[in-house]
Amino acid sequence: MTLQEAVAQIKPLDQNAMETAKRRWDSIAKPLHSLGKMEDIIVQIAGITGTPDIDIRKKALVAMCADNGVVEEGVTQTGQEITALVANNFQAGISTVCIMCQEYGVDVHPVDVGMVTDTTVRTDLKVAYGTKNMAKEPAMTREQAVSSIESGIAMAVELKEKGYRMLATGEMGIGNTTTSSAVASVLLNQSVEAMTGRGAGLSSEGLVRKINAIKRAIEINKPDPADAIDVLAKVGGFDIGGMAGVFLGGAALGMPVLMDGFISCVSALVAGSICPGALDYMIASHVSKEPAAHMILERLGKEAVLHADMCLGEGTGAITLVPFLDLGAKIYHTESTFEDIHMDQYEELK
Repeated sequence: MTLQEAVAQIKPLDQNAMETAKRRWDSIAKPLHSLGKMEDIIVQIAGITGTPDIDIRKKALVAMCADNGVVEEGVTQTGQEITALVANNFQAGISTVCIMCQEYGVDVHPVDVGMVTDTTVRTDLKVAYGTKNMAKEPAMTREQAVSSIESGIAMAVELKEKGYRMLATGEMGIGNTTTSSAVASVLLNQSVEAMTGRGAGLSSEGLVRKINAIKRAIEINKPDPADAIDVLAKVGGFDIGGMAGVFLGGAALGMPVLMDGFISCVSALVAGSICPGALDYMIASHVSKEPAAHMILERLGKEAVLHADMCLGEGTGAITLVPFLDLGAKIYHTESTFEDIHMDQYEELK
């Protein structure tokens, strides 16, 4: 499925399914709306999937792995070899998020969308061996940006065909908080300083280098804030594009997609800029510690469930939301109704 085809397939949420789901919640023997966002998200999933019969039992995390040429500017604490190391850990099932996924029954699907070396992770969707240094030239061509998005769309299609009902987004790529801060700064029209944090533990000196590298990248490449693909191509990363494709592909296929932290939210921002209708198919999990996290969620019209000061990435925040959603689906389907227990139903009071 091409990017153009995916965007053409994205339609508004099914309001009839959502109304039926709301009535089901209101019939359950408990005070109205007393489970808050748990109820709201289950209703949203009904609209996304087009049915009030909620089934999110088969879930997958798509972890997009890529390297970024901007690491040449000294914007990271570690080298690019860590991207490959963690990607191999994804494949072996021993990274932090893999342990979480094992606990909650989520399958992990790592994808090499642009690492500088080949690893044990699948490479059939690889766009290139890392991006260029955006502080000196565009990170990638426009064609490569589209290819990275279509890699994510291809993953959504593949997993839908395998029977998955919900996707979560994750990533690994040394330097990707730098690219994410650059993309966010341009798309939100905010200062680089406001959008940039310490990532994986930068010193104050390192933070200054990071901010200066992003400023140079924006000045040299002049990304167009009205064209998210141009922004992605000039100052973004293949992992950002890949996750944006998962969001767009999920929306085209009627699948809910869980947002993770800062980098994932920037990908959601890219996807929503390409097709605003895709935003309705996204579910915000948590608020990252990165400075721009709140601003991005506000722009996307999303309110995260979790406020836990998490900033690991990999998809860990998204997976932390999984048991919350599983509980919601369980209650929605199994709890007694007022009719079952012969009790008058609560009414909405003015």
